[in-house]
Amino acid sequence: MKTTPQLALSSAMTELIAQRFRLLGEPMRLRILQVLEPGELPVTEIVNALKSSQPNISRHLQALLQGGLISRRREGLNIFYSIADPMVFKLCQLVCSSATEQTRARLAELEPRTVAQKTIPQKGKLSRRTILAGT
Repeated sequence: MKTTPQLALSSAMTELIAQRFRLLGEPMRLRILQVLEPGELPVTEIVNALKSSQPNISRHLQALLQGGLISRRREGLNIFYSIADPMVFKLCQLVCSSATEQTRARLAELEPRTVAQKTIPQKGKLSRRTILAGT
């Protein structure tokens, strides 16, 4: 049975979505978004919070700004950044929830199997030995 995709995306929209995912594919950018989640911060506080170099943070801030995820404003000599698209946190939550469930499933596969009691004949007698179930 063939199903119709729920999202009928134009090629332009598909490219826009791919750009957004590429933008979020950099761990430092995700850390910057985390730091900005509570509210607006100047660049110096972002740099200090992430313990990275100012040029590195500025490069990632510029990418996030161009991608429309953050906004900036100038006040005197300071530049402040804030979240422009709070929907990014819902997307991150969805990805985190999915990753958590996948990790739990993988861990469950690695857990030892349950132990069951079975009766095994031994030299003409019946005795009880513990064996691994499912083997």
